[in-house]
Amino acid sequence: MPKHTLLPLLLAVCRLTSTAHAADEYLGRTIARTMHYTGAPWLVRDSREREEEPEKLVAALGLEPGQQVCDLGCGNGFYALKMAEKILRGGVVWAVDIQPEMLDLLRERAEARQVTNVKPVLGDGDDPKLPAGQIDLLLLVDVYHEIYEPAAMLTKIHASLAARGRVALVEFRAEDPNVPIKPLHKMTQAQCVKEFRANNFKLVGQYDKLPWQHVLFFAREDSPLDAEKLKPWTASE
Repeated sequence: MPKHTLLPLLLAVCRLTSTAHAADEYLGRTIARTMHYTGAPWLVRDSREREEEPEKLVAALGLEPGQQVCDLGCGNGFYALKMAEKILRGGVVWAVDIQPEMLDLLRERAEARQVTNVKPVLGDGDDPKLPAGQIDLLLLVDVYHEIYEPAAMLTKIHASLAARGRVALVEFRAEDPNVPIKPLHKMTQAQCVKEFRANNFKLVGQYDKLPWQHVLFFAREDSPLDAEKLKPWTASE
């Protein structure tokens, strides 16, 4: 290969390598890879109800009929379909995923259950493609740690929230060695709060009664909702 052709190629490779490395970390945290759609059966495994007690989480969300809510990283709809039941009479679940195959699986499950108020949305890794200023509750279950452009995504999420809108961030507890999940797919409370505060959110609540997961509620900094101080999780809870 001629030298005049090789040099631009090497420079391009270096830029790509640098960009890939930068996207691997965010504020001291290693970003995990997105679960492939072929792993979708794990999301609806029989043991999940026992292991994670999702009905407790859904109850803690405080959903109301008529709300506009979002399940970001919805997969095949495990939570989107549960949320849909709680917001009937005008409510809509914006079910966002970056894999069209996951959305196809969601549609199949919604049709089988005759659920009609779920709106599948094909998002990007840095943009959930949500309407501005309309979302009352945005749910992120075990997915935020896989978002490869966290700051860009949080900017879009911020713009999507209604004035009193909230984000419910659910992540496996990195503080608890008994949670049988790989460390790369866990987050500490402190890291969660650090990343959201860095992107103009404030902590407005938390729920600590799930077996394996943190639930932290965030709102826009300009929200009328009151900020709360984080209560650190302890093994006795």
